[in-house]
Amino acid sequence: MIPTIAAAAKQIAAKQISPVEFMKDRLAKAEAVNPQIHAFIRFTPEIALAQAKAAEARQMAGTLKGPLDGIPIGHKDIYETAGVPTTGHSRVLIDHVPTADAAAVTAWAERGAVMLGKLATHEFAWGGPSFDLPWPPARNPWNTDHFTGGSSSGTGAALAAGVILGGTGSDTGGSIRMPASLCGTAGIKPTYGLCSRRGVLPLSHSLDTVGPLAWTTEDCAIMLDALTGHDPSDPSSANRPKPDLLSGLNGGVKGLRIGVIRHFHETDCPVSPGMAAGIADVVKTLEGLGASVEEVTLPSLADFNAAGWMILAADAFVVHEPWLRTKFRDYGEFLRERLALAGTISAADYLQAQRRRRELCDAVAKVMEGCDLLLTAGAPGEARLITEMGKWASFQSPNFTIPFNLTGQPALTVCAGFGAAGLPVGVQLVGRPFEDATVLRAGHAYEQATTWRAKRPAMAA
Repeated sequence: MIPTIAAAAKQIAAKQISPVEFMKDRLAKAEAVNPQIHAFIRFTPEIALAQAKAAEARQMAGTLKGPLDGIPIGHKDIYETAGVPTTGHSRVLIDHVPTADAAAVTAWAERGAVMLGKLATHEFAWGGPSFDLPWPPARNPWNTDHFTGGSSSGTGAALAAGVILGGTGSDTGGSIRMPASLCGTAGIKPTYGLCSRRGVLPLSHSLDTVGPLAWTTEDCAIMLDALTGHDPSDPSSANRPKPDLLSGLNGGVKGLRIGVIRHFHETDCPVSPGMAAGIADVVKTLEGLGASVEEVTLPSLADFNAAGWMILAADAFVVHEPWLRTKFRDYGEFLRERLALAGTISAADYLQAQRRRRELCDAVAKVMEGCDLLLTAGAPGEARLITEMGKWASFQSPNFTIPFNLTGQPALTVCAGFGAAGLPVGVQLVGRPFEDATVLRAGHAYEQATTWRAKRPAMAA
């Protein structure tokens, strides 16, 4: 059995697991399955061994730093790592070796996490799944002919395959929650500003959020707890007290008011039968645990997508314009053409999208006056074949995740069962800004009441 972070932490504390042997076992597993899933673009065995030995010394001395000490993890390759190349999965930064760690990398390292390597991403967190980059795109461990979701593709794949227990992702339009949905993991986009983005390659300064993916909501809470807190060096970091994400995790959902946005997944963008069944299961389970569930109405999913993609694209062009002028052909085709299209957006277009964003945020805030949580699909359905994911695939149907990048709310995806061909489906739980603890509490309650976390892809065995 592959332990969760919470279970492994208890075993390490009880000296039932050697951090060094655990690291070697997971690294060997990662190296064995990576030719099939391409989750890692770079292994860091020397760093992993040194970190695991330090964790084992603390284990023997009784001075463990907490539940992340000795836990094997990976970092999406947009998180800068001192002395280790950070490329954004792109030829543009093929020789980029940072001199300092990203804030999130430092936070987990200081708590004893063991970095096995750098994980695949869509190029600069937007251009994928591309086959013309220095590394191939990650593939879904449930069926390697299928897509992982993106852009935190390697993190989702490595977690589902059981080679890491947690990893970093980033979420600008859903890049944590979509891989979580399609790979059958948990993943949380925290409230905008809750976690420092320092040292993370940007895509959209007004939408980017960093956060964790893990096998369970409880593990996400453990990892997110280490990332929160004000960082004066990050202008987007919220200057507010560090939240308590763990003490109330087992508080259940009794009395919570949950609003189901049915028109999102029934009329705005009808979902697959498997996804519809997953949503129904979450509703039934949470009601059975004491939550009250009612239908709510928001502006159309198309409105959120129109504003969200306009802002994301324009922001991304601003980030990449200097390199586009000098390294245009170094980009993969998918990202190169998406950015070229983004360059046609006018100032008037961008400002109108921001005005509409404000109206959409107000509409959601008004609905949430009567709700503690919102509930909708994490994706339109199960993972598609990777060969079906063309350069404009993300524009072909509305996206269920980008509304909550616009609003900045915390949003968690949890596995809610399996649909066609045994592929997983994921459902989103969304809270009020800075009420991340409530979102995590609800996700944990659902997972505790269901059996989905007991099923892994065959290659994880």
